[in-house]
Amino acid sequence: MSANGGEDMSTPVGDDVLLRADHVKKYFPIREGIVLQREIARVHAVDDVSLEVRAGETLGLVGESGCGKSTLGRCIIRLHDLTAGSVIFEGRDISRLSRRALRPIRREMQMVFQDPYASLNPRKRVGTILADPLRIHHQGDRGQIKKRVQELLELVGLSPEHLNRYPHEFSGGQRQRIGVARALALHPRLIIADEPVSALDVSIRAQVINLLDDLQEELNLTYIFIAHDLGVVRHVSDRIAVMYLGKIVEISPAEELYQRPVHPYTEALLSAVPIPDPDLSDRREHIVLEGDVPSPIVPPSGCRFHPRCRYATEICAQQEPPLVVHGSGRHMAACHHPLNFGKDTAAGVPASADSASVASSAAGAGGPAPADPASSPPHGQ
Repeated sequence: MSANGGEDMSTPVGDDVLLRADHVKKYFPIREGIVLQREIARVHAVDDVSLEVRAGETLGLVGESGCGKSTLGRCIIRLHDLTAGSVIFEGRDISRLSRRALRPIRREMQMVFQDPYASLNPRKRVGTILADPLRIHHQGDRGQIKKRVQELLELVGLSPEHLNRYPHEFSGGQRQRIGVARALALHPRLIIADEPVSALDVSIRAQVINLLDDLQEELNLTYIFIAHDLGVVRHVSDRIAVMYLGKIVEISPAEELYQRPVHPYTEALLSAVPIPDPDLSDRREHIVLEGDVPSPIVPPSGCRFHPRCRYATEICAQQEPPLVVHGSGRHMAACHHPLNFGKDTAAGVPASADSASVASSAAGAGGPAPADPASSPPHGQ
């Protein structure tokens, strides 16, 4: 994970690509009829998403509710079957593997779910919930499993005495910590964290984030961190990908994204982040997006953000912008009218070129706090 002070994270965290998603699509069919159900439409939850995650880095995934973040995470870990595209994990295509073939890979890929109560079996005690993955994958005898379960509870700030309690006997924050402990049980290489700290108190949130940070450094873990809290995402991420209506619209090193957003949607998201200084907050431009989020059943033509974009022109409704590289080559965005980069600084290199792997593998750059948006260069300058 990146830190806000001192350390330079401008170089890739690892040398190898641990995970690669190529043109991933996930459509959910809408059917009508009772006996002979006929498909009448599809929800485009994830629509042609490509990204790379290198070993040892943290990729933050942000966007509005319903943009497809959680669905993308579930597709990567194969909880959802893909409509199209492929997921390559450690050089192996896992997109079409059977449940039996996926079992050994499950040890390497784990997920912390957004709703801890829904993801924990209410009929099982916590000790059994944490021991189940160890038993399924034959990770030690009865005594070793019990010891490991106690260690996991201590790691997430719970007492070993909680072994015999049921999930409903815990608070929401405690249940989330149990979910984190279960994800860590098998020492995975990749953890997809879907809003892992949103239900926790501020002090406990910091403890869990620090725990994940320590484990990443010790075990070379890799995280895909899905969240709405842009402050938390900035703190933990090396790179950040921004999703809108099923597509990646921008991906960049963390600090560069906060200082120089390229996509208008990213600019609007950052303008909603609270600033502790009331003077800076009053001077900052607060961008309010007009209109409702378009339906993922019938997405808009061209750029999907154009109905709500204050910079939209005719080409935005007619032609879908590709992900292209801007500036230093590590910052990509899909926009016909990029912010903060003029024509002389925008590389305009399609993401499908060789530069895509360079841009998607670069880690977040450490640096000073983001500039006051009110003093940012005007659009297109």
